[in-house]
Amino acid sequence: MTVYVDSSFLVSLYLTDRHSPVSRQRVSTTSGMWLTPLHNAEWAHALGQHIFRKSLSSAEAQQMYEQFESDKAAGLWLETRIPDQSFELCAELARRYGPKLGSRTLDSLHVACALELNAEKFWTFDERQAKLAKAEGLKIT
Repeated sequence: MTVYVDSSFLVSLYLTDRHSPVSRQRVSTTSGMWLTPLHNAEWAHALGQHIFRKSLSSAEAQQMYEQFESDKAAGLWLETRIPDQSFELCAELARRYGPKLGSRTLDSLHVACALELNAEKFWTFDERQAKLAKAEGLKIT
């Protein structure tokens, strides 16, 4: 089973927040999650924001980077490029759902990537993004 996770899920997997127990439990039951350059960029920004807010030290962030890289090397993540048609689909999703759901660009881009990668499930803690994914027929948990 392939799963597409958004950045909220990815961050909760490595940093400790209210969603961490759920994200860690779900990961223990799956064999592969898609990882695109979009995830890598958002992951780096999320850690930078936590350091900026002083909720995370540089040393702690380095440990999290190392754990993430270790998990990639171990095959937890199915690394792939952003599918070619994702940006076009992202724009189409914005036209169709933006006025109804208030979807943001990154919400639509993540959902578009999941659809283009034929993900079987979509995991997010972002309610607006979950509504968009569900509207497009993705299984959310």
